[in-house]
Amino acid sequence: MRHSNGVGRIFLANVGVNAQHRLVSPLLDDGSFTLVTIPEETRGLPAYGDLAHMRASVPERYWGRRTHYDPEFDTFTYGDNCASAPRAVALKACQPGDWLFFIARLVGGEGPVFALVGALELDSIFEDLRSRPPDDALERVKANAHVRRALADPAWWNGFWVFAGGPASHLFDRALIVGRQEAELLFRNRLGAAWDWRPGRSDLQTIGSYTRSCRCVIDPALDANRAAEWWALVRERVGFAHGDSNQD
Repeated sequence: MRHSNGVGRIFLANVGVNAQHRLVSPLLDDGSFTLVTIPEETRGLPAYGDLAHMRASVPERYWGRRTHYDPEFDTFTYGDNCASAPRAVALKACQPGDWLFFIARLVGGEGPVFALVGALELDSIFEDLRSRPPDDALERVKANAHVRRALADPAWWNGFWVFAGGPASHLFDRALIVGRQEAELLFRNRLGAAWDWRPGRSDLQTIGSYTRSCRCVIDPALDANRAAEWWALVRERVGFAHGDSNQD
């Protein structure tokens, strides 16, 4: 059931390569970026060299390596193991009409930052997939990394979920960098309190720590003012409003 006010809750997921990987998601001076997804040598997944936008950002020596290409903004899907991965459990509360935003670690000329890179306006949710779905459902989600590897090896039908985005879903043209100022405006911890910026930890470490697990960060029904501030910031920084369409 869609939200009656037409604007859903805002969930946040941390995606892409991070400080533990040798690859980085590059951020250019004009704010453009490439979201580089994590390496994973599993049958059924594409290689970095199979993805045109990755070839421009990933060193050629990695082109033959496979990647867990998720989220993918070709057909707008995101998958996660909501039943078995503690970091993803909160996504089980998502409903059609909610928004799933993605935050990623990007590396530019001044070093690493966290930034919002895109969003799905959830249109369909495929729960607890443990076998090949009917053809109409499979057609909708077949580009997702979880589905790709399960089609190649049925052992991967392990109860994962796939979140599919509708026509308002977007990969942003430029990154919305999230520093301490933006985080204090937009985010709260799981108890609804402001983040604790402890001495001895960098802002980057604090942001990474609080965004490691997926969660609902704003519910307009409970905090309409902060929801309005969120959308105003997104519109101002990346020119995207929740009524826009990726088909325009």
